[in-house]
Amino acid sequence: MRKRKANEDHDSSFTGTLLDGSDLKQCHKKTDAASDPGGSGTAMGRRCRRGGLMWRLRRILIWVLGIYIAIPVIIKLCPAIQAKLVFLNFVRVPYFIDLKRPQDQGLNHTHNFYLQPEEGINIGVWHTVPTVMWREAQARDPEWFDKSFQSNHPVILYLHGNAGTRGGDHRVQLYKVLSSLGYHVVTFDYRGWGDSEGSPSEKGMTSDALFLYQWIKQRIGQKPLHIWGHSLGTGVATNLVRRLCDRGTPPDSLILESPFTNIREEAKSHPFSMVYRYLPGFDWFFLDSITANDIRFASDENVKHISCPVLILHAEDDTVVPFQLGKKLYDLAAQSKSLNGHKVQFIPFSSALGYRHKFIYKSPQLPNILSDFLSATLPHM
Repeated sequence: MRKRKANEDHDSSFTGTLLDGSDLKQCHKKTDAASDPGGSGTAMGRRCRRGGLMWRLRRILIWVLGIYIAIPVIIKLCPAIQAKLVFLNFVRVPYFIDLKRPQDQGLNHTHNFYLQPEEGINIGVWHTVPTVMWREAQARDPEWFDKSFQSNHPVILYLHGNAGTRGGDHRVQLYKVLSSLGYHVVTFDYRGWGDSEGSPSEKGMTSDALFLYQWIKQRIGQKPLHIWGHSLGTGVATNLVRRLCDRGTPPDSLILESPFTNIREEAKSHPFSMVYRYLPGFDWFFLDSITANDIRFASDENVKHISCPVLILHAEDDTVVPFQLGKKLYDLAAQSKSLNGHKVQFIPFSSALGYRHKFIYKSPQLPNILSDFLSATLPHM
């Protein structure tokens, strides 16, 4: 009896302590042994379960904290990881589409082909003719599409953003809109994206865009050629246009959809950085790692050297590239001496419309916006 009383006293002291792994094993044994009609086993079971839950939560918290600390350290030690996160060229959405067959995406007046901006690098290109040429374009060979540039229709060179390919759904829908408005649309995957060869870099993306621009220019002569960039593609677009303006050969206009000022400000504003934004050393861990990869996309600097009409389109509910970055870029462009005498326009889209980061193509006002900006009557369908 005295021994049993001692055991009961020992059990009662257990309620005020945090259980570790060995305690839990003992707890299970005691719970089994104490299952009596008086209900003491049930109470012990509840205490054991509470202790076990606290122990598991503590382990999870330690793991989460460890990962949280490890990520910035790993990125600092391996800055190439940060470059991958900027470009996201390994994210191919939608999956399982054949980029050689644009007709599978509803673009049956589009020609797929490949160009070589430099030795050893082949990039995939799509050329969509204006909708008015749709019937004539059926079952045509590459030579016909090449000669179609001689028509009177203007051309838009479209520079897409990060992730995905030239076959992304929101991109395809914009090609269809622009084609219906009477434009040739030429788009491509930068080196390292889609079925294009090579590895991504800001310099390489800009070189590819310049090569395509010159390739188109050789075919259209003095006919209008506009440059349209979206998201990360706006950084490529301003790089390209600055280079063209420095040469004294500016394009007819520059259209920026959901642009940012520079990659450091965009990275700091991106939703993925939210959990680290106020971490001491955020710039050193994350932003300096981007700069170490020679990635700048400094549109805020580029607009000081651009001398052609500029149109900026931005949705107020854009969560990827915040609206205020597009507005800030417009303010800088409006004050740029190089843009004096050129039209600089900013078109906001209300949050109520739900266009967010990539659905401005849905706006029924887009044809009127383009018509007003370009100061010309668009060809009819």
